[in-house]
Amino acid sequence: MTTPPLPKAEARRQQLLQLLKLHKKLSIHEMINYMNCSEATVRRDLDLLEQTGEIFRTAGGARYNDPLRGVSFHEKEQLYWKEKEFIAAKAASLVQQGDIIGLTGGTTTFLIARALKDRHEITVVTNAVNIAMELAESPKVQVVLTGGVMSSETFELSGPLAEAKLEGLYINKMFIGVDGIHSSTGLTTHSELEARMAQIMMSRSDSAIAVFDGSKANKSSIFPINPLGMLEAIVCNTPLTGELLAACEQEGITMHIADTNPEPSMPSLHFTGGN
Repeated sequence: MTTPPLPKAEARRQQLLQLLKLHKKLSIHEMINYMNCSEATVRRDLDLLEQTGEIFRTAGGARYNDPLRGVSFHEKEQLYWKEKEFIAAKAASLVQQGDIIGLTGGTTTFLIARALKDRHEITVVTNAVNIAMELAESPKVQVVLTGGVMSSETFELSGPLAEAKLEGLYINKMFIGVDGIHSSTGLTTHSELEARMAQIMMSRSDSAIAVFDGSKANKSSIFPINPLGMLEAIVCNTPLTGELLAACEQEGITMHIADTNPEPSMPSLHFTGGN
């Protein structure tokens, strides 16, 4: 039996997706030239493709979401930056004087560090060189940086030196960035080394808090970190939905929704597991 042709709009979007797979990253102008269509059409198609998780929008274009390749810190800077600032502000509000904070690498955790720069008498443990440098001029914040081999894309340190350092530390409140969070696969990331570092940091922490923008919800990346049950809380810019929400409810995870306006903040919701 002959397969019926795709509708014109769907065929065009598939062609655009194939172009992004081939070139990895394209500007809006390049896509207009390749597709021979209007800017409005390209942007509408990108909006729909982004919803599938197959592409990332960037400043002035888009990039194919290759699950085998991580996104560099500089690329992540162009993705949902304003939303991440709101998330970081909410996360920083959970930090109290005297806390020993753990921060994995990533743009959201980098912004949490920036939000904590003026705090007094806190300690930040991190495996990310750029986070340590962001806090370097904060006299009241003690910074503990793991050793290890640095990724030139994410500035994260990993390997035996980093793991050994973490094994001897205590963290009472950890903020973990993820590339995906899903009801069945839990917390996931694109890098096996970064997954391992996050696992160790979580094992050394009293409480773990996942911080992520809404584009990561109900998505899975290639390497598992830990199941949802290892989390105490979540900070996101949008409410969770569907099976992910139900799973968080089952696990008794506290959900904090980042306030996206300067008016009084929204209350946190706490789900008590079981009945």
